[in-house]
Amino acid sequence: MKLFQAVTTVCCLILVGVVSGPNAKADEWNRKTTITFSGPVEIPGVHLAGWSILPAGTYVFKILDSQSDRHIVQIFSKDESTIYATILAIPNYRLKTTDKTVITFRERPAGQPEALRAWFYPGRNWGEEFVYSKAKATALAKSTNVPVLFTEIGVPVEVEESIKSADSPVVAELKRASIMAIKPTGEEVQVAEVVTTPPATETPVTREQTLPSTASNLPMIGLLGVLALGVFFAARAATVRIQ
Repeated sequence: MKLFQAVTTVCCLILVGVVSGPNAKADEWNRKTTITFSGPVEIPGVHLAGWSILPAGTYVFKILDSQSDRHIVQIFSKDESTIYATILAIPNYRLKTTDKTVITFRERPAGQPEALRAWFYPGRNWGEEFVYSKAKATALAKSTNVPVLFTEIGVPVEVEESIKSADSPVVAELKRASIMAIKPTGEEVQVAEVVTTPPATETPVTREQTLPSTASNLPMIGLLGVLALGVFFAARAATVRIQ
């Protein structure tokens, strides 16, 4: 009897591991990251009214939605109760990965807040290069003397309420928006001239690509169930012989 109980316990643990495994990685696709700014930071995208500049403090970054060529990033308050900004971004490739989160900025003249440029998640070669409105990108390009990504979209820069759904009309508009880059001279160029996108062999994993992996565990669970029954009958037969 003890042998049967031990075998049953082991089989249950195996099944729990298979079912719970994908859930342990549930946050991997949105890359939730807590970031603390030591000073004020100017942010792009659609933001809450009056929040184009975040004061020094702690914030949470998440991917709201992702496609192969563009992502939607959101910035939350520390307790995640408020969404300050919903930002369009595209993958930007880097040769060397790090084991820590990296945030890059566009340095501004003294007295002006640094402007958010990109977010790199630990262990990944590609990160999120943020896209500004054309007017802001033009000003940043001139003040920083480097090209800045921009888009011209028909959505407001400021909103009164947080954007909480990937199905929001604003998010849909962001995902359709065309993206260009503007040089300090005011010349508009293609994104490929200023941003290195991931190679075809390293296409970013999207939420849609991640979801099927959970369903794929069902055949494994069924197989383990059959194996568990086999072990049960074998253990029972062994117990009868011992008696």
